[in-house]
Amino acid sequence: MSEKNFQKDIIVPVKEAGVWTKNYREDLTIEESKKKVNSFVILRETLEMVLDLETTAVRAYIGINDKKQKTLLFVGAEWDETAQVYRDVFGPNELGLNSAEEGIVYDFTEPSPPNKGDDTSPLNQ
Repeated sequence: MSEKNFQKDIIVPVKEAGVWTKNYREDLTIEESKKKVNSFVILRETLEMVLDLETTAVRAYIGINDKKQKTLLFVGAEWDETAQVYRDVFGPNELGLNSAEEGIVYDFTEPSPPNKGDDTSPLNQ
């Protein structure tokens, strides 16, 4: 059995991820049940890349990508004792920069729908 060929990049520049999460926050349409996303498939590679940041936590943001599909965007998160909040930690880009301006966010998810979910799962009944 061959693994499904996902046709998208894992890394997303922080600025583009910001657009995607803004798209989601500003989307005021009421979803029809047949279009409502029920689950996401997350490839192991995505999880491994965000875990390689060696942060104490991981945060997932919800966004709407350029294909108008909901997606999950992953960043590391570190506890800020002073502010009492987890702060986002971005992955390094190809130049090794990982600031909020130059870093990357990880996304290798597939929403269901529009993609087919596991019809046999008790979580999908």
